[in-house]
Amino acid sequence: MIVKLRRRNPRYPDLTPGQPYVIIGIEGDDFRILNDAGRPNLYPPGLFMVLDAREPGDWVMEYGDDGERYTYPPPLNHPGFFEDFFDDRPKAVRTFWRVVNQRLATASKVA
Repeated sequence: MIVKLRRRNPRYPDLTPGQPYVIIGIEGDDFRILNDAGRPNLYPPGLFMVLDAREPGDWVMEYGDDGERYTYPPPLNHPGFFEDFFDDRPKAVRTFWRVVNQRLATASKVA
């Protein structure tokens, strides 16, 4: 999936209007994207216009108790992964950047 920010939002100064962003996962219906600082944060989908709605076929999709959607590439799809990433655990950091760089390379061929 590729989205772009609809308009500047003071709550999210780390995003640029009109800039395309590649979705790297969906968590609790929020989009996980690399923001302008290169951090994989969660953002509400209402901030964005969808440019390309296709999701990678290998993503693992699950639904929470309230019907919220969770979907990630298999290597990023386990409880605690992003906690480990943000705690700078080397294995999680290496795995994240390997998966994300592959996804960005594929997305750039589509965009």
